[in-house]
Amino acid sequence: MDDKIKKAAFAGFIAKGAVYALSGLLALLSAFNLGGSKAGKFQVIEFLEQQPFGKILLALLGLGLICYAFWRFIQSIRDPEGIGSDKKGMVKRVSFFISGAIYLGLGLFAIFEIFYEPAKGSGGTLGFLGNRVKTYAFIIIGFALAGKGIYQFIKAYKGDFLKKFHISSLSDETKRKLIKNTGYAGLIARGILTSIVAYFFLKAGLSYSGASSEEMKGTGEAFSFLQETTSGPWLMGTVAAGLICYGIYMFTLARYRQFDG
Repeated sequence: MDDKIKKAAFAGFIAKGAVYALSGLLALLSAFNLGGSKAGKFQVIEFLEQQPFGKILLALLGLGLICYAFWRFIQSIRDPEGIGSDKKGMVKRVSFFISGAIYLGLGLFAIFEIFYEPAKGSGGTLGFLGNRVKTYAFIIIGFALAGKGIYQFIKAYKGDFLKKFHISSLSDETKRKLIKNTGYAGLIARGILTSIVAYFFLKAGLSYSGASSEEMKGTGEAFSFLQETTSGPWLMGTVAAGLICYGIYMFTLARYRQFDG
């Protein structure tokens, strides 16, 4: 595989890891009233923008996320690692393309935030759509997210993610444990949060009153949902820690992932 593609993938892994690690860290602090916030991906970008050298951080993050999108598109279209064109392979490649589109949008959003102020009084992001269209869109997104959440649990159960590292070839036991533990914890945490967000979308889509843009909820609201349970901050804090683990897992991908193509 071309070294430039590998470097783009590594840059993407680091950027994606930074987003998830920061999201988890902010939520963990918030769970125990130590500051922070229940942050999703967009809130992480806003958080970085407010920091010293924020625009530089946004530029690096945006470029890294665009690199990750590029890697996903390469996986989907060129199939450099031989996933194949059978039914299972095509499902994975289509999911890679969708993932690439999402992270391309997130990367461009981070870049645009450097130059533009958010518009005021513009209404919801889906305000131009009719209720019926929004209802169908929310239901479709909800089922897609539910499938993604289940897939995260399956990946954790099967341990397939370890194949990317050729982990048996790593002689250092500490490194093997780091990859395994952060991978398992991170995938489970993502599965939990994605499933909750899927519930939000399906509930909005199936609502008798019709879905509205105000009902769009993401990771931040999923953390709030966990915080409102009987276990309160401890459950939220545990899942937030899992999200930090997923960020660390992405960093291990940048360092130890092996490419088969």
